[in-house]
Amino acid sequence: MPPQTQHRIILFYVFTPLADPDAVRLWQLTLARSLDLRGRVILSEHGINATLGGELGAIKQYVRGLKEYAPFKDADIKWSQGTGDDFPRLSVKVRPELVTFGRPEEIKVSQDGVLGGGEHLTPQQLHELVAARGEDVVFFDGRNTMEAAIGRFEGAVVPQVETTRDFVAELESGRYDELKDKPVVTYCTGGIRCEVLTVLMKNRGFQDVYQLDGGIVRYAEAFRDRGLWKGSLYTFDGTMHREFADGVQSLGCCIRCGEPTPRYVNCEVSTCRKMVLACENCEQEAESLHAVHAD
Repeated sequence: MPPQTQHRIILFYVFTPLADPDAVRLWQLTLARSLDLRGRVILSEHGINATLGGELGAIKQYVRGLKEYAPFKDADIKWSQGTGDDFPRLSVKVRPELVTFGRPEEIKVSQDGVLGGGEHLTPQQLHELVAARGEDVVFFDGRNTMEAAIGRFEGAVVPQVETTRDFVAELESGRYDELKDKPVVTYCTGGIRCEVLTVLMKNRGFQDVYQLDGGIVRYAEAFRDRGLWKGSLYTFDGTMHREFADGVQSLGCCIRCGEPTPRYVNCEVSTCRKMVLACENCEQEAESLHAVHAD
């Protein structure tokens, strides 16, 4: 039998000034198309943010091509297993922001990255900070509540936001004023949202702000299930979740039976237009009922 084709997903971002994002968009579109990659690439005058999937050899060619472009040569590429059907299409766009917080005017970048953000902590440095400062350290989730529902750092503050656009109003609401003098460690999937979030927080009076370098992905690669992370990681590919060790139990609960599950499915009510948590058994039962009613 011929060897089975291997697929990979890559996740990366680079904050660096781009004088002509439209020209970079055309290059990225041509490169990704030529290798039959799918996923999303966002470009702005602040840099690039991308998640792409494809055949292993093609992904490797893409990474080589990416790093031949000087502004992207130091891109930190995060790899994970793919299925070959992780993304429906390829999208390469230029936007005002790499992450849509709605405050592009507050973000300034140099060739060294974002200016004025929180101090980067490696996974080991994070543990050292917790060991030194104890319960004073506050974990602050930089994702939305849907993502945080299935996994988060132990004891983390989870802002009640549905999108990144909601964060500024949440920060300005006064709900977190008591944290402004505490050591606050922000975290997100791969790190990019925290690059911006920490700037927004410092601009609003938070004094001692950190960001987890490489995000949850790099932390879990270092500590798997032996650290401070609990549950599943929400992902933006076809699987929608990832666990970093065998036997890890998600923090999410099925809306029908309450059993732990990381599985998001479409809401059963056609007018709902949301994703809900449902275990496999309950989803199958719901599908069976719909089939009976349809007959």
